[in-house]
Amino acid sequence: MPNSPHSSPASAPCRLEWRPSRWLMAALLALALLAPLSILGSDLGPAAAWPLALGAGGYGLWLARREAGRQRRQLVLAPARMAPGMPDMLDGRPLHACRIRWRGPLAFVHVTDRQGRSERLVWWPDTLPPPRRRELRLAAAARTASRRDRPMAP
Repeated sequence: MPNSPHSSPASAPCRLEWRPSRWLMAALLALALLAPLSILGSDLGPAAAWPLALGAGGYGLWLARREAGRQRRQLVLAPARMAPGMPDMLDGRPLHACRIRWRGPLAFVHVTDRQGRSERLVWWPDTLPPPRRRELRLAAAARTASRRDRPMAP
């Protein structure tokens, strides 16, 4: 169509909700079960193996419980071209920096708030459905393209 615009003149912010992954909790519980078994199956003597196995199992259970107890988070990525001065937000707090990285099906978002504290959120495939995954990929691509369009300082 010759009269249709090449791209949308404005875009909405990308709003994502982060929640703990059931897949990660299942993996942590499996490791909490398998770690003591592998220690007991090793050549360690019983005096060292049993306390170490109990410690490894307890630590694995603690990690799974800690992950299950994490609160939901709300990330809002401002549109790069529409509002360059509008900050990204995490739980309603403005962010100083936000980087998006992909490792296969996992999406890593590393944020730094205005006080310099940094956090990393990881979206597993069970927590980010395909339409939201596509939205995040498009937002990340737009952010990268807008950085390239800026003039470089002398």
